Amino acid sequence: MNYRHAYHAGNFADVVKHVVLARLLEYLKQKDKAFRVIDTHAGIGRYDLSSVEAQKTGEWQGGIGRLIDASLDAKAAALLAPYLEAVRSFNSDGGVKRYPGSPLIARHLLRKQDRLSAIELHPKDAAKLKTEFAGDFQARVLELDGWLALGAHLPPKEKRGLVLIDPPFEEAGEFDRLVDGLVKAHRRWPGGIYALWYPIKDRKAVIAFRKALKQSGVPKILDIEFEIRPASSEPSLDGSGMVVVNPPFTLEGELRTLLPALHRLLTVGKPAHWSLEWLTGE
Repeated sequence: MNYRHAYHAGNFADVVKHVVLARLLEYLKQKDKAFRVIDTHAGIGRYDLSSVEAQKTGEWQGGIGRLIDASLDAKAAALLAPYLEAVRSFNSDGGVKRYPGSPLIARHLLRKQDRLSAIELHPKDAAKLKTEFAGDFQARVLELDGWLALGAHLPPKEKRGLVLIDPPFEEAGEFDRLVDGLVKAHRRWPGGIYALWYPIKDRKAVIAFRKALKQSGVPKILDIEFEIRPASSEPSLDGSGMVVVNPPFTLEGELRTLLPALHRLLTVGKPAHWSLEWLTGE
């Protein structure tokens, strides 16, 4: 897929992914006990939307650009507030000129007792992320293969938390790695919350991925699909998905408020749909 993130930061897929991330973190904060966030494919953390890469695609304009100042009903606005406040914290001069990636959004939402492990394999990206978090004792950046971290870093000592798995889909076999990685991670830490991002581009691959999850033996899997246009004649990112394992009991209801509101803002072609489906139960 060649999903080099500098070209796509702040697009519709980022918006949906980071809204879900924010809701999961807000739930974890309801208890005083500390938790850990493990971001397995963390990237550089901060993206300049005036960069050559971002300007070349302009994808952020159809994502966070549409949402940042949109008029929303009170319930949806309240649920979106933590995410949007995190984005605005990096744009104090107004508008959206910089977009925070998942490690910065997560770090912004942590309390003093919580911790972040941000894992990035690419040496230059890892170096940028280390600079971003220099001197921050609550955040640790590791230059490491995120797939290996699912074994080496689970379970965290806090015994509560979230694992975000957001691979770049630059190589073949990423859907298989998602399933295999989840099964191994869940075996080590069955009580953790897992959030897995995937592109909706190759429809047959998505169908096979969802089937494999149903057959994985991992319980409590909620699948979120969000399309912004019908299937393109040429391969294109027509939508994205999030699989959440062990979702909070509040999440499904929140998403039934949020997804229609986001869909109205972000859809560019019809028919396009969003869906929530339990792939596996208890």
